[in-house]
Parts: sequence; structure tokens; C-alpha cells
Amino acid sequence: MRPVILFPLFADIRTLSGVGPKLEKLIAKVAGPKLADLAFDLPVSVVDRSYRPKLAAAEPGRIATVDVTVLEHFAPRVKSQPYKVRVSDDTAMMDLVFFRSHADYLAGLLPVGARRVLSGRIEKFKDRLQMAHPDYVVAPEDITSFPLQEPIYSLTEGLTARTMAKAVRGAVDKVPPLPEWQDPAFLKQRKWDAFGTALEKAHAPAHDSDLSPTTPARQRLAYDELLANQLALLLIRAKLRGGKGRVTSGTGKLKAAAIAALPFTLTDPQLAALAEIEQDMASEKRMLRLLQGDVGSGKTIVALLAMLKTVEDGLQAALMAPTELLVRQHLASLEPYAAAAGVRLACLTGREKGASRAETLARLAAGEIDILIGTHALFSEDVTFKDLGLAVVDEQHRFGVHQRMQLQSKGKPADVLVMTATPIPRTLALTAYGDMDVSRITGRPPGRKPVETRVMGADRMGDLIAHLRVALDRGARAYWVCPLVEESEKIDLAAAQDRAVMLRQALGLDVGLVHGKLKAAERDAAMEAFKAGQTQLLVATTVIEVGVDVPEATIMVVEHAERFGLAQLHQLRGRVGRGKEKSSCILVWHQPIGQTARARLKTMRETDDGFVIAEEDLRLRGPGEVLGRRQSGLLEFRMADPAIHAEFLDIAHDDARLILRRDPGLKSSRGEALRTLLYLFGRDDAVRCMRAG
Repeated sequence: MRPVILFPLFADIRTLSGVGPKLEKLIAKVAGPKLADLAFDLPVSVVDRSYRPKLAAAEPGRIATVDVTVLEHFAPRVKSQPYKVRVSDDTAMMDLVFFRSHADYLAGLLPVGARRVLSGRIEKFKDRLQMAHPDYVVAPEDITSFPLQEPIYSLTEGLTARTMAKAVRGAVDKVPPLPEWQDPAFLKQRKWDAFGTALEKAHAPAHDSDLSPTTPARQRLAYDELLANQLALLLIRAKLRGGKGRVTSGTGKLKAAAIAALPFTLTDPQLAALAEIEQDMASEKRMLRLLQGDVGSGKTIVALLAMLKTVEDGLQAALMAPTELLVRQHLASLEPYAAAAGVRLACLTGREKGASRAETLARLAAGEIDILIGTHALFSEDVTFKDLGLAVVDEQHRFGVHQRMQLQSKGKPADVLVMTATPIPRTLALTAYGDMDVSRITGRPPGRKPVETRVMGADRMGDLIAHLRVALDRGARAYWVCPLVEESEKIDLAAAQDRAVMLRQALGLDVGLVHGKLKAAERDAAMEAFKAGQTQLLVATTVIEVGVDVPEATIMVVEHAERFGLAQLHQLRGRVGRGKEKSSCILVWHQPIGQTARARLKTMRETDDGFVIAEEDLRLRGPGEVLGRRQSGLLEFRMADPAIHAEFLDIAHDDARLILRRDPGLKSSRGEALRTLLYLFGRDDAVRCMRAG
């Protein structure tokens, strides 16, 4: 149960005064649905109204607070013209400009002859000072009614800065005094305030420098959030690895048969990763390991050899992939080696229905399937293994903490190996996968040539198509990727379809088209035609980003490359260079292109090291974007930035380990306070793990 002290903070934002259903939707869109979300929504800028010049000395372009007398009103002759009010102090005159305003209202707000204090941006127009729509207009005695320093929060269309600030203030006022969960000596060393005081200071910036993530107040809040994250992951890890695992030693017979059938020699990094995995499997604790390897580094073979070790001990293994396309590709690529080892493979996706699905499930339950490859369909309640020893998950970024726990429950104490071709910076690996041990396969497999990467503007499209025509005439195969962005899916889909038509006409060739709106069977047919060489050019949306394997494809064109993230561009480039032929990747950008996009394209041209690219991606985009908000299973950080607060992440990791070593049940007085911290930052799952033992 969430501690009673936190109940006010987990009320809906509509409980705030003045927040109705319409406003609730807008605020929730920006910050989240609860008061805690609002309290943790820190200012993004500050308006400083402390500049109090005389009008004659006022600097145009600055926000100023001025004390003036109202001289005269000028109502517009036609509706399209503004309403003006002339004011002055003892040094100069200024016009206040109002569009679409009511004369009666302005007459009451600014009566002729009255003194008023105004705050807004002063500009110069035709040698006369003017202020359009002052932010504040008050009588001199009411000047304390508006803030001289005003925090500004993230907004969305229809939500004003003042409304948002009022809502955040209402939420912060609901934060109760909370028990101190940090070590007093650590707080003293850092000179940090209590949580409530730090939160108040973070919401009351006086200058731009107060918005920096390195201010003491923001550091304190960031550390609290990072500690909650690390504690939660370690508690979940303890739950997943708690109790006895099963010792899987294997005979080595099946593994040796598969290795003998490989057309290549395993690399040293592959063998090192396999040794770490096998060491975990042979121990009495459950394995929970993340296998990181760049695109094409040979992770799947390492996973197969680990699964064969499980099968050697009479157990079953499962390999889960995010799409049907990948499942069938894994099935096709692993079948020869499984056959050489005499191992029974099967696949299960949402497409299998009726009698065929029932037969697969019956064989699985009877132990007649050694390795099952499938999509999220493996989570279905009717999927029962006779004895699952190892679960392998491909492409971890679509597979968060909850799913790791769910799949684990399919076997007795099954080992779990999670693979990713998206290299993850060390800081993010710690925040998102701190519950896992990490192995890395570095380098590229023998015989793989680097992919030549070129960047060009869309104004050279004619040159590109001519280059493509020559390559296709020689028998090459190419991808042409068009972006697909959620907000404008229909427009982008049309763009991909139009591009396919244009290329068909320009090249006089049959052009394949693959996108997410196609039925699975149509998509697979288009991919198969490309794989078999029946079509030489495949126009696709990013549906081909993950894991598609056509070694004969040697050209990758990415259109609107400026709209892609670095990790995504790297994944797409990894679709070529998988065979013996030299490959190229052409990144085509369209105007307008910003500085960040230029930096991304420069990085792509300069390196093909996925780990270097991942660190640069983190620097350019920040952690929420790199991991993907909805995909990672990671709660997005509100006040911490793992890239900026990396030092605190390491301290929090060590602190969490020490806390749980001394007080695994969080039963001490500090432990009780830390439970409050976990609930405050929404890590309820971790507390449930602890309660479940």
C-alpha cells in the first residue's frame, strides 16, 4: 500500500481549484495525470521582471516593469486595427497595444489619470516605445500580486503559461513534509537541503542560471530520483534471481555439432560472451544477462549455442523476437545448425491459429519441441512448456522490466538472456538494466567489410538515381527507406508509395514496397521477393530497421535522414554490408536541417562503432529519447539526466547496494523512509517484489 502521507500527491490534477476536464487534459498531456507529476515538472525558463527602468532609459526588447500614468485611449476606427492606450512617466511616453480587446474592459483596467504598474516586453515602433498586451497591469499598491521572477513551464497548444504555473504551484503546495531518506552525513557533505526545500527552490528560479541541472536544489532532486531507480532495479533483480536457479552444465555434444556446421569461426569476443553466459548457467543463481552487440556482431549464434546447452540437459529454450518477420528469419537462419545438432525447432506467432496452433502447443507441453521461437504470443496463458530452462529475448528495447518478470514465470526458475543490437551507453545500461549483468560482443565478424557512408542533399536526387541505375544494372540489390512518423503516418505512407512509383518509372524496374500497414502475409511476400532477387529495389518505412537479413543487399538509401535518430540510422546502415560485396549507405537530407541533425549525419560519416554512436546519441538527444519512452520499460526521469548526473548515478548504484546489503527488507527507520521514496517516484513494482519475498 502507498503510504498515507503520499495520498494527496497521487490525487488527480482535476482536484486542483480551477482545473476542469478540458484543462485537465491539456495539463496531463504536458506533465502527467497526478499532482506528483505536476510537482516534478520543473521550470524550463524564467521571466525576470525585476528590471525597473524609467521609460526614457528602457532597453527595447527587454521585459521591464514600469510605473506610469494613463494619459489617453485611442479606439480603432476599423476592427483590424489595434486599440491603443497612451501612458507616460516623467521621462517619456509609451503606447500600450491591444488586439481584439473590449473598450469597456480596457477603460476599467486603465482609467485615464490613474497610476498603473505594467510589466511586459518593451519594443520600439516608428521611434515610439510600445508594449503589446502587458503581462500584468496593477495599481501601485498591488504590485506584490505579481511575481518579479516568474517560472515558465513546458506548454501545449491551448495552455497558457500563467495557467500552468498556477497549477504547478497548487501541486507543490500539496507536498507534505516527508521523512528524510538520505544519509545525513552525505547531505551535509554535499550541502544539500531537505527534499521539500530543494523542490521549492527548483520551482522558484530568479535567473537563468537557477535552471541548470547542476544547481544544488536540482542535484538533490536528481539524486533522489536516481536512488529510487537503482533501489527499484536491485529489488527487482533480487526477486528475479532470488531462490535457487537450476544448474545447467550440458554435455557439449549438441554445441559441438552446431559449431562444426558453421561456415565461419567464432570470434574471440563471441567466445568470451558465451563463456560468461555459460558460467551464469552453471551457477545455482538464475541468469539475468544483457547481451549487447553491434549490428551483425553474431549475437544470435551465441544465443543458439547457449540454448543448445540447455537442451543438452533435457530442458527447453525459447527465443522471443518483436515481429513475425524476425521470428521467421530467426527460424530460417537457425534451422541448419539446429538440424546438424538434431534439435527440434518450432515457431509460434499470432498468425498460427486453430489446429496448427493447438498441435504446436501440445508438442511443446509434451516436450517434443526443444526450442520455440515466437513473438509476444509466447506470453499467452495457454503457452505451457514442459520444462523451460532458458528464455532468450531479442531486441530488448521493446521488452521492459515487467515483461522480463512475466516471461521468467513461464519456467521453474528459467535463465533469461536479453539481446540488443542497439548499443546502450553505460549510464543508460545502469538506469534501464541495472537488474541485469552485461556482456558485450565488440567488433564485426571476420570477412565483414565496413560500409561506405555518404551524405547528400535532396537537390542531388538526379545524381543518386543515376548512380542507383548503374548499380542495379550490374545486379545489385538496394533498400530505399522513407521515414514514418506517428503524427503524420498517412502523409508519410503516401510519400513511401509515391517514391516507389517514381523509382519504378525512373528505373524501369519492378520495385517492392513494405510498410507497417500491409498485412503480415503481404509484407513477408514482398520481403521474400527481395530476398530471392525477384525485386532488386525495396522501398520501405522503418519496418525493416531491426534484424532483416539479406546479405546480397549492398546499397541503403535513407531519405529524410535528418528526421532519424542516430541509433536508428546506425540500425538501418547495418542492414547492408552483411555479405562479401562492398556496401554503401547514402543519407539524403532535405531542408530545413538543424544543427543537431547535421551533427548526427557528421557522426554517421565519421564512425561505424555502435558504442561511440550510442554515447553521441545520448549527448545529442538525452536519455528519454535514446531509450524510447514507451518501449524501454523504464519510467522516464523527470528531474535526473543520466548524461549530466552520471557521477550521481554511480553513487546511487553503490548506495542502493549498501542499503540492501544492510537492510534487505527496508525495515529500519531509513528503510521505511526509502519505501516512501520508491512510492513517490512510482516504483511500486519494486516494493511489491520486496513484499513477495
